[in-house]
Amino acid sequence: MREPLETDLGGTLERLAEMGLRNVEAFGFVGRAAELRAAFDAAGLRAPSGHAAFLSDQLRFGDKAIEVPPLESVLDDAEALGVELLIDPMVGPDRWASRDEVLRTAERLNAAAEAAAGRGIRVGYHNHSQEFHHSFDGVTAYELFVSQLRDDVALELDAYWAQVGGQDVPALVGRLGSRLKALHVKDGPVGADPFRTGAFDAADLGQVPAGAGQVALDEALAAAKSLELAVVEFDHYAGDIFEGIEAGVRYLAERGIR
Repeated sequence: MREPLETDLGGTLERLAEMGLRNVEAFGFVGRAAELRAAFDAAGLRAPSGHAAFLSDQLRFGDKAIEVPPLESVLDDAEALGVELLIDPMVGPDRWASRDEVLRTAERLNAAAEAAAGRGIRVGYHNHSQEFHHSFDGVTAYELFVSQLRDDVALELDAYWAQVGGQDVPALVGRLGSRLKALHVKDGPVGADPFRTGAFDAADLGQVPAGAGQVALDEALAAAKSLELAVVEFDHYAGDIFEGIEAGVRYLAERGIR
């Protein structure tokens, strides 16, 4: 919802609420938590989960580098917004190519969990496909990472990116067990992995409303026995974004998820 939120924050949130949504997953909230909290409250929405980087010191997008705020600042804004599950949305591909780096990332997430616990906030991680590119002793970097996490660390699985990364998503969901608390219910054709080819353009992904693509969403949802949040999400949607989200809301409602 980046563009609609930038042009009309209040109106966009009201339209989401009119679809029957009561929860949203916040992103870009660090530095503007008070503004967003007021807007969410006015629309009758809350953000039980939110995306913010805290497992990296710096994020790079091409030649552009963005410094990541200290963890305490991120937690301050998460607490102000009412976020209960704080998710780091992405750790770069190079850090999944080395066993030592995978273990260091797990250690950093465990430390964040300890820092967040006193505020009543759980922390977790959201995948793309790069976490599945490398294996160590027959175990993907992602599942090696998961095996090193504290019991109170949660996972948010992006079903689309896991399947693009070559995973049997329902089987993966089963292996993640009770640690899996949120699922990105995202769909589309499952073709070449842009994180492998290096030719990433979200507009080329061809993502479609949930249930209209090739991702095994029905089976993944059925396998997710401890799921708290099913999140309608697109990296890019070529049509009317409100129609795309409403189709996702209907898809979930038809499966008893509201």
